[in-house]
Amino acid sequence: MNKKYRVLVVDDSAFMRKVLENIFNADDQLVVVGHAKDGREAVAMAASLKPDVITMDINMPHVDGLQAIAEIMTTNPRPIVVVSSESRAGAANSIRALELGAIELVPKPSNGIDLDMKIVREDLLRKVRMAAKVRVVRTASRLAVPPKDSTGSPVSALSVTQEPTSRQGQDQRFPIVVIAASTGGPATVMRLAPSFPRDFPGAVILVLHMPAAFTTQYAVQLGQCTAMRVKEAETNESLLPGTLYICPGGQHLRITSSGRIHLDGSSGRINGYLPNIDLTMESVAAYAGALSIGVVLTGMGNDGASGSKAIRSAGGLVVAQDEATSVIHGMPAEAIKTGAVNQVLAIDEICAVLEKHVIGICRATLVGVR
Repeated sequence: MNKKYRVLVVDDSAFMRKVLENIFNADDQLVVVGHAKDGREAVAMAASLKPDVITMDINMPHVDGLQAIAEIMTTNPRPIVVVSSESRAGAANSIRALELGAIELVPKPSNGIDLDMKIVREDLLRKVRMAAKVRVVRTASRLAVPPKDSTGSPVSALSVTQEPTSRQGQDQRFPIVVIAASTGGPATVMRLAPSFPRDFPGAVILVLHMPAAFTTQYAVQLGQCTAMRVKEAETNESLLPGTLYICPGGQHLRITSSGRIHLDGSSGRINGYLPNIDLTMESVAAYAGALSIGVVLTGMGNDGASGSKAIRSAGGLVVAQDEATSVIHGMPAEAIKTGAVNQVLAIDEICAVLEKHVIGICRATLVGVR
């Protein structure tokens, strides 16, 4: 008999707990072993039942989901999938849950009725099955804040970044970094982003496998932890250095031959992914050539592997996150298997390598035009 992963369902609605129980118990890989109606019960049952995975609501009485996640991830770490509201306030809390250690998000339909939950059923089951296989060892903590200069910006390890930005009139080409991430990615990027200086002399494109309901709020919250300008990408806008663009959920992002962003929300999943990271990386490789950089972070699957090959073939740099600091090493491992990865690094080592490489490119380019 195949092993069934044990699920603890946490929600203050008795009806929603029953709906979720029916969905999970109908699956041949999952079984519900307990229900909690608030965060206080969730903490106690996580310790006593030791479930393989927990689904967590956020807005609950007594002890809310955020408090419960912080306590569970500090004292008794378990994989947690947040099943939460798509509202603006709900999205903000869901992103905070990822910072505290939850590894996935599933938007709860606004009506929360049985019929509506069936719409997200497959996504919910896929994420809960996957989360149940994750060995969580990290504890909740606040994001590390990098040293800042007198303006409040992170201190750059190499402060020669004003020159490349000032020469945009001579040559519009500049380094473009594509950061690829999936499961565990939102919190991992929030750990990486504070190390980017305000005057980073390249554009950064972040492509996450994140539900469409959450990327707008994620851009807002990511912008609060880095000195770089952060925005959700818009179709037909030109890339600029010193800016971090987040691919909107539910859309594919490509860079055109003129260096503009093209968004496609009508193609559906490509090779199982929406957005498809390979498409973004391949288009950046075609446009930027040796100025392209790929960074493959934590995630399940092989998205980013083909894109990494394209960037390496174009003369660019490819970096993959190491297994020790990844929530799931699937995506980095698949990129490494292609032979395209130049360096495998811990998450806290990545930004310094990117900065050194980008500044080296810009220096070389400046020498070439003098």
